[in-house]
Amino acid sequence: MPRLNLSPTPAVMIVAASALLVVTGCTPTAQTSGPSPAPTVASSPAAPADPSSPSSTASADSSTSAASPSASSSPSAKPTEPPAATLPRGGREVFPRYRLVGYAGLTGSPTLGRLGTGDLDQRVREIEERAKPYALNREVLPVLEIITTIVHNTPGSDGKYRSRLADEQIAVYLKAARKGKAILLLNIQPGQSTFMAEAKAYERWLKEPDVGLALDPEWAMAKGQRPGRVFGYTTGAVLDDVATYMSEIVEKHNLPEKVLVYHQLAPRIVRNESALKPHRGVAIVKSVDGIGPPGPKLDTYNRVNKTTPDFVHAGFKLFYDEDREPGPLMTPKRVMAIKPRPEYVIYE
Repeated sequence: MPRLNLSPTPAVMIVAASALLVVTGCTPTAQTSGPSPAPTVASSPAAPADPSSPSSTASADSSTSAASPSASSSPSAKPTEPPAATLPRGGREVFPRYRLVGYAGLTGSPTLGRLGTGDLDQRVREIEERAKPYALNREVLPVLEIITTIVHNTPGSDGKYRSRLADEQIAVYLKAARKGKAILLLNIQPGQSTFMAEAKAYERWLKEPDVGLALDPEWAMAKGQRPGRVFGYTTGAVLDDVATYMSEIVEKHNLPEKVLVYHQLAPRIVRNESALKPHRGVAIVKSVDGIGPPGPKLDTYNRVNKTTPDFVHAGFKLFYDEDREPGPLMTPKRVMAIKPRPEYVIYE
């Protein structure tokens, strides 16, 4: 999706933001309130699963245990517990085993990122190839970062300046992610809603072992502000609240580590970042979203990372169109040469 420039004049900022905000009709189905009922999405510790089957976070099939001779013949026998869910390519922790590489956007909406162009399954296969140069001494874990809460420049019926992707569409993305043994991140552009309200709206998806969150604070508006006219912002305390919530879900459902990304294009976008603390079961990533040619992008990366807490993992975003205009698009070799070396690389 198009990004606001790093140091724009108000007029330039409004024009850049409008490129995103005018696509209010970009999705086939959207919600302005909570998610609608849909079939529970299944998960498999080692392989993609059919979203129409029961969730892996549910208990094991009790009829199987009841039919077991050992279970019925011995009062002291304990039912077999299902194996703990793992990440799509194995293990329960994201780092340092994996480097995350993927695409951001929304299918059918070319202005909202790389996932907005072409066939979804084809894009997932493309990620696999594009990620290879980034592996170095790690395994690659592909990422689909889809925009599920979409900001708008009109208030909508609830006055929140945002809509939500329907459950049926999220299920399509999760199915595609599982085909490619990738993780799915639900990107939130909250408008005048809040990150916590939006995160809780997707709780049924966060109970799955391969679904995390990505937060876009530049689109978090204060009361009376309109998206596209000013930069939004968030605080370390707000990010910490979301991380706490995710940690509780991981513990309650015995899930593998979840990824929580927060995007940042300028230092003022996240204030009092030191209020963000580490949380068990949550791998926190800061993705620096500087836009333009390599020089300014690296300047932004260095400035924004001055306040990054030690436990937060480095991320870097590349924009297919906006970065190419002043050119050139940075190569994987050049991206991997920057310090700190990114553990999360996303193309939009």
